[in-house]
Amino acid sequence: MAQHFLLSRSAKTLSLATVFTMKDEEAEARFRAIRWAETNGEPVCPHCGSLDAYDCRRLKGAPRFRCRGCKKDFSITSGTLFASHKLPLRCYLAAIAIFCNEVKGKSALALSRDLCVSYKCAFVLLHKLREAMAEELKGRVIGGEGKEAEVDGGYFGGYVKPANRKEDRLDRRLAANQTGKRKVVVIVTERGGNSVPAVFGSESAAASFIRTRIAKGTTVHADESGAWDGLHERFEMKRINHQEAYSLDGACTNEAEEYFSRLRRAEIGHYHHVAGDYLLRYAQESSWREDRRRMSNGDQTFRLAGLAMHKATSPDFVGYWQRHRQNKL
Repeated sequence: MAQHFLLSRSAKTLSLATVFTMKDEEAEARFRAIRWAETNGEPVCPHCGSLDAYDCRRLKGAPRFRCRGCKKDFSITSGTLFASHKLPLRCYLAAIAIFCNEVKGKSALALSRDLCVSYKCAFVLLHKLREAMAEELKGRVIGGEGKEAEVDGGYFGGYVKPANRKEDRLDRRLAANQTGKRKVVVIVTERGGNSVPAVFGSESAAASFIRTRIAKGTTVHADESGAWDGLHERFEMKRINHQEAYSLDGACTNEAEEYFSRLRRAEIGHYHHVAGDYLLRYAQESSWREDRRRMSNGDQTFRLAGLAMHKATSPDFVGYWQRHRQNKL
């Protein structure tokens, strides 16, 4: 029997002990190399693009540079998801490493204890990392001539604990008894390739999304849900009735089900409650983890750090707890 990838040596290339014992200078060098890879870590002014900058940090202060061209100050994280950061850079690298080490997700409460920071700090930090993950999914189109993809949907979030007495329990399948927070995550995944998730009120509302995210010539596998009937006009379809079998005559949605298994375990075991407004972010996180599951933890950490360092300041989570702006997630 083949060894599971997570048990192999190639899956473990970065130790948390290494990150926590880093000196500030080492963490700074890491982030400089990630952000300014084209100049081998030499600072580039984010305001005017000049390469002529010098170190102007205060004694025992955070890294800071001054551009000789426009005379403006900037730091390694200026204009990124980590802009105006309060913690040492080493802590952010540790947070990313801890987040990537978890196969199915990491709760903000657990991260706050790992880093000895407040829950609010950990909550915002994790959502910023999910924003960075989502950057890889923007505009992604999967499949193509001769390739196969799978489509499926699963309902998440909006859990309401049933009443104690049977006569007091409501039938949550009825629209009148629904809160509106429980939504369907639709996943489009290419066999042996990448995936793209989206969130809708119902499976039938996902038809246009699926058509734009799957290239022509792709063979699409789906279950017997009537929501996928309209896809026959554009794609060659293979349908599987799960009441009869999970895989039959070459048709199955097992890779899509693997994605839902990961997301379901994350909801139950880590996050417990996923609000409707945040569901897409958790779905995108699970998709990124699924696509990168054969990548070592070190590669995942530095890849995610690179996405965060090249992502603009978060429109939703800057001043989130201070309510500096009305958040519309």
